[in-house]
Order: sequence, then C-alpha cells, then structure tokens
Amino acid sequence: MRNLFKIVLIVLSLIPLYFAVTGVMGGAGVLNGSDTVAASLDNQFRYLSAYYLSLFFLIWYVLGDIDTRGTVLRWLVLAIFLGGLARLYSYLQVGTPTPDMMLGMALELGAPILVLWHRMLERSVGPVVP
Repeated sequence: MRNLFKIVLIVLSLIPLYFAVTGVMGGAGVLNGSDTVAASLDNQFRYLSAYYLSLFFLIWYVLGDIDTRGTVLRWLVLAIFLGGLARLYSYLQVGTPTPDMMLGMALELGAPILVLWHRMLERSVGPVVP
C-alpha cells in the first residue's frame, strides 16, 4: 500500500512539472494558441507557472521520507486544494473552462484524499518520530 501511494505521488508530480515547463516556456499564449496576450498577463502567468515547479520539488521532498514528512504533505495538499477552490470560483463566476482545466480542478479538489490515505498509512505502521 505504501509503494502504491509513492507511485501515485510520482505520477501526480508529473502534472505540475508539465505545467511549469509549458507555462514558463510558452507563456499565457499556450492557453489560447496565440501570441497576442497582454504583456502583464503573460508576465504573471509565467511567474505563477514557476509555482508548479515548486509543487513538483515539494512532492519529491515528501517522497524522500514519506514517514516523517506528513506535515509537509498536508500543507502541500492544502495549497493545491485552495487552488482548486479558486478554479471553482472562476467556473461559477466566468463559466466553463477547457476540459483540461476542469480535470485539473477535479484533481485539486480531490487532493485531500491523499492526506486521508497518508494518515491511514501512518496508522498502519504507528507514529514515526523524525
């Protein structure tokens, strides 16, 4: 069960890595297939895309010692979940985004399941003191 959890985290870590690379390299134009976007929007988009890279590294940090880094995982999942709530707010206020954005929102809002799964793993081996 622990190995499956690690595999799931590894696979999920590839999502923010992909969006970091495409967002930083392609800019906001990758969303609409055009280079005609406001400079400030593109600048902000690339800046925020770098946060995806941070998520990737934090997930791999947690993977380095899954037994003692549960607190980091919980904070990470909270940040991801809050991003999902922001997407949900946009969906309700502005309308339906592209299917990949809807999938992202679903994954972000479902991220707390990872915390529950990790808690279950912690209980199965007992508390681990760093």
